[in-house]
Amino acid sequence: MFGSTKGRIAAGVLAAGALLALSACSSGGGGAFNTSGSSSSSSDSVTVGSAAFGESEILMQVYGQALAANGITVNYKPSIGQRDVYLKALQDGSIDLVPEYSGNLLQFYDKTSTASSSADVYAALNDALPKGFEVLDQAKAQDADSYNVTKEFSDKYGVTSLEDLKKVTVPLRVGANPEFATRPYGIPGLKSTYGVTATLTPISDSGGPLTVTALKNGDVELADIYTTTPAIKDNGFVVLKDPKNLIAAQNIVPLINTKKASDKVKSVLNKVSAELTTDDLIAMNAENQGANKTQPDAVAKKWLQEHPIKI
Repeated sequence: MFGSTKGRIAAGVLAAGALLALSACSSGGGGAFNTSGSSSSSSDSVTVGSAAFGESEILMQVYGQALAANGITVNYKPSIGQRDVYLKALQDGSIDLVPEYSGNLLQFYDKTSTASSSADVYAALNDALPKGFEVLDQAKAQDADSYNVTKEFSDKYGVTSLEDLKKVTVPLRVGANPEFATRPYGIPGLKSTYGVTATLTPISDSGGPLTVTALKNGDVELADIYTTTPAIKDNGFVVLKDPKNLIAAQNIVPLINTKKASDKVKSVLNKVSAELTTDDLIAMNAENQGANKTQPDAVAKKWLQEHPIKI
């Protein structure tokens, strides 16, 4: 979910900044914080980290609180930074576990991979990971790019999938970040995969309010919006199906240091992932945003009360 197209985790974080991020205190208020620079050697303790944005912190809390509820001692290191920084933290033992996104993680380790479906990405990811890392069961929940249209447009032209766009008779404009003009899943992919011609209307807010407004106002016919954005549901947008897997799957998956992947830890984390859906992420993100913002630890606690994880 948080590749360069989202602009959430800037590339090239300085080493000093990384060290500061690793020593920062939890804003979520969940659990003890190990400041020693390495995780506990105890087999019944796990240090969970997150990237530097709200959804990752929520997932850190969901996985961490589920472990704690089942007798595992949990430490939290939120908002570490970009992918290369928190993967180094996983490598050196500063953290043991981090919630990840399957497609982007695969791209990080294998830039030549062409896997796109959930199953293919997951299989390729297991082969691409370095020794000492493993991914546990992936969730149904995803946070990925998605093509959206208004319900009115969908009803008028009978469009519910990218394949249906071929029968639309009006010119198609896509509201998205400027790089969408060259991304394989952007304008070129629509043409090569689905035979659909479209032009880009550049909007540099990563599927945010400007993109949403452009779609609502009819300034564009389609908009690239990330699948867990609450605005999709709030505005009744129709997320177009992608039967040919133009957009690589981005399933939520726990990435863990193999030394900490005990049977008990794996059982708890796999049960969390089995319960977690994209709709859950949308709802939790909505709680974590806006004027009445709820902190990630409280959002996670509420979800776990509704989805108790016991082994």
